[in-house]
Amino acid sequence: MFLRACNDEAELNLFGYYGTRWDVRRFLSNLLRLRHEELNAPRILEQKIERPILITGLPRSGTTFLHKLLALDPDNLAPRVWQLIHPYPPLASRTDRRRQQVSRQLRMFEMMAPEFRRMYPITADAPQECSEITAHVFASLRFDSTYSIPSYRNWLDGVGHLEAYRFHKRFLQHLQYQAGGAGTWVLKCPDHVFALDAIRQVYPDARLVFVHRDPLRVMASVARLTEVLRRPFTRHIDRPALGRQECERWCAATNLMIAAAEEEPFAEPIFHVHHHELVRDPLNTVRALYEHFGLCLDPRAAALIGEAIAENPDGGYGFNQYRFDTYAIDPQSLQERSAPYMARFGVPANLPRASHPTRVTTSARFARL
Repeated sequence: MFLRACNDEAELNLFGYYGTRWDVRRFLSNLLRLRHEELNAPRILEQKIERPILITGLPRSGTTFLHKLLALDPDNLAPRVWQLIHPYPPLASRTDRRRQQVSRQLRMFEMMAPEFRRMYPITADAPQECSEITAHVFASLRFDSTYSIPSYRNWLDGVGHLEAYRFHKRFLQHLQYQAGGAGTWVLKCPDHVFALDAIRQVYPDARLVFVHRDPLRVMASVARLTEVLRRPFTRHIDRPALGRQECERWCAATNLMIAAAEEEPFAEPIFHVHHHELVRDPLNTVRALYEHFGLCLDPRAAALIGEAIAENPDGGYGFNQYRFDTYAIDPQSLQERSAPYMARFGVPANLPRASHPTRVTTSARFARL
């Protein structure tokens, strides 16, 4: 389904063709390697993934920033970019150079998409979101961000995410086995919002964190990031269609968050974070999260988090500016559709300046993912 959609709908350019081919071969090779390791060490699949913390919410709302902070705690485990691209070193290699290899690959992509790093600063050792894991079994909304493939998205909506999250747990078992089998997993992906039923079945003791932000401050930025991700792979981008897609997708996500909060279907109550509170006081937000789940923030971890905030208070993000009309987004309609979400979670409105009603200016402190 994925390859057919890429062939029929994605309008791949030459780089898109070879990049997709490399990606698919890597996923399949990784699947073979995981099975090889399981046959040699059956205890891998005996690893228990207990009470993971899963961060989700609207994209561009602070989820990545919060994930990075939690990953600084030595008692936590977080999947790193290099681990998700290459979960094991080559069998024939005497040295493990996966970090260096992935660093080169990231630099190459930044040459193809110069805006990417300003919008989404990432390194080989940074914690990575879970859509890269589920992409291994070709059931991931990561593809929906990288390509315009509506038939694939419709197919995935129909089949659901249960098998993908069963594999997600299996992948974490491999990483945990290599790490010595200790630690609390901290995981992040805005797309978790669309898979809450699957998460509840695979991780019945999961602890959920929802990060909230005014959708009016999110949608144009999300559309721009999606365009930046797609542009190296495709011959054509329809900006109005892209804007409609992102608005529909994430307005649906706000309804799913409302339903989850009303039902509280998880073993522990969901912890809700407001973007403005996270930006204003990151350390105390982390401390409140720990207290909510009955955890204690170790002084060492608090010191590491405080140092990271002091060294890089803007999280590495640059100054970005977006216009609603670039993607045919109607601010008034979006505001009306978002009203139930904002009312339910007490999200403060953060409207663009009246002098530029179609422009959203996003400084570094308000661009955190």
